Amino acid sequence: MEHKRILVTGGAGFVGSHLCDLLLDQGHEVYCLDNFFTGQKRNIIHLLDNPYFELIRHDITAPFFIECDEIYNLACPASPIHYQYNPIKTIKTSVMGSINMLGLAKRVKAKILQASTSEVYGNPEIHPQPESYWGNVNPIGERSCYDEGKRAAETLFMDYHKQNGVNVKIVRIFNTYGPRMHPQDGRVVSNFIVQALQNKDITIYGDGSQTRSFQYVDDLLSGMVKLMDTEDGFTGPVNIGNPGEFTILELAQHVIELIGSKSKIVYLPLPSDDPLMRRPDISLAKEKLDWEPTLALEEGLKKTIAYFESTL
Repeated sequence: MEHKRILVTGGAGFVGSHLCDLLLDQGHEVYCLDNFFTGQKRNIIHLLDNPYFELIRHDITAPFFIECDEIYNLACPASPIHYQYNPIKTIKTSVMGSINMLGLAKRVKAKILQASTSEVYGNPEIHPQPESYWGNVNPIGERSCYDEGKRAAETLFMDYHKQNGVNVKIVRIFNTYGPRMHPQDGRVVSNFIVQALQNKDITIYGDGSQTRSFQYVDDLLSGMVKLMDTEDGFTGPVNIGNPGEFTILELAQHVIELIGSKSKIVYLPLPSDDPLMRRPDISLAKEKLDWEPTLALEEGLKKTIAYFESTL
């Protein structure tokens, strides 16, 4: 396998740190860039002695210069609690960060992958969601700093590709879970596991009938790397997610059962613009990447529960 120099922005985050592990295992040199707004040093502390790993504290809203062959642009707070904490900073990370990373890719002729999101579909009126669907997004809502920021980033990526010939790849990531999730990130899987392990009430927003599709982090990584490795001019965007669909209530009951928790389920009002259903159409990923997820929800939850048991 060809030895590459690979920049991972947001490399100390949940997904980014697992990606750094994988790329190092494949024999590449990895530059991990993070400003530690939501990334954590403990996610990559085991890599600091690796001579092929370099940690750089930097915020991608400021320009950055390095020689590299590939860039995975993962930097952006991805949970509602974190991205709504400083919404202006969130959209700046998506827009200015993309401009800076695309400028870098253009200068050094690097291939660059944008970690986009299923949130570009908003509260969808088409189910499941194919890449051809343009979405139903509120441009001035509580979540728009993230949703519209990621949509603008996709626009920038495609314009740099069309105008400047930059080799871009766009992945739309659906709900992902696994070890190293931030315990206070407010995402549903980590929330439920942390609450259940502590025998606290499990909080469901709305009546729990809204659906999500959950993929284990290893499945996401294989899809991202396969997309980055495509050479036929395929840019995406391509959905990477698990088409298995569960209600939030089903997930809560599943977590309680796996842990043997004494937690009770309580219901709170649904936040504004919260999508009622979410499931990826992965036909394009199957066709172009020969990819589909392999790990069932129960197996992935067991691994994630074991992680939280060891860290809480």
